[in-house]
Amino acid sequence: MNATALPIASYRAAVALDEPFRPALGHDPGWRSADLVREALGLLSDDPVAVRTGLRPGAADGIDDAAARRLLRAVLTVREARPLPGGAARVLDALLSGERLARGATDAASQPTIRDMFPRTTYRAADRTALWQGDITALGADAVVNAANSALLGCFVPMHLCIDNAIHAAAGPRLRADCHRIMTLQGHPEPTGTAKITRGYHLPARYVLHTVGPVVDGPLRPAHTRALTASYRACLDLATRVEGLRTVAFCGISTGVFGYPKKLAARTALDTVADWLETHPGRLDRVIFNVYADDDLAAYAHALTGGSPSR
Repeated sequence: MNATALPIASYRAAVALDEPFRPALGHDPGWRSADLVREALGLLSDDPVAVRTGLRPGAADGIDDAAARRLLRAVLTVREARPLPGGAARVLDALLSGERLARGATDAASQPTIRDMFPRTTYRAADRTALWQGDITALGADAVVNAANSALLGCFVPMHLCIDNAIHAAAGPRLRADCHRIMTLQGHPEPTGTAKITRGYHLPARYVLHTVGPVVDGPLRPAHTRALTASYRACLDLATRVEGLRTVAFCGISTGVFGYPKKLAARTALDTVADWLETHPGRLDRVIFNVYADDDLAAYAHALTGGSPSR
């Protein structure tokens, strides 16, 4: 029998989903990010997991600021979800708040629609969707979608170029802590095609929708398409359970290391979102398809201009 996904009602209070996030310490323009990085490394230097990454007292003394920031990111990437050493949460809040301000934020709701970008498209939801190329950690949607793995705890590989790693790095360690609470309550790995929701913490997005898409290792099969469709639907359905959530930004679910062909994934994403919007009129103001690389953008453009997705 397949494991079932824990419903939102069973973890909503555990992750304080409906409470606005207020950092323990906000950003002060007078603080240097490099100083905060080194202070955080000092506070984490006695942490057993951090030590395994090569962090020792004074480890950042002989490296430049960029290398020190990479070291801190690596430490936080491999660190399990458990309480931070005294004072570290406040320092990380100050650092991540400042980095969020430095990145800036793109307002998802004000992006041109797909109709604006492709006036001749026959896409059914062209007036209610947008296609945006950029860093999803700088997108100010109400919720962004994270393509997670079945452990749902983020990526533990330092500097790995996956969306899971990028989102957790920008949001901060509270995101992993929330995911850990949810998965402890669930008691088993996250099934493919389902979704969970947490707060976004230091992201401009207020929430993160986590979903596990299908892994394609070999020929694409109908079961893969059904699972990818289920992931998109699960995220949209879950978004309706949060008051005030009106814009959702999707990354390319399963099109990275999970191996789903990009052109075919774009067509499934577009069709699934259009079907959902037609059956839930007025529930969301805008759905954004976020792409990062040029070939991801080309896959959507191909689908939106009538191309046949052969691979």
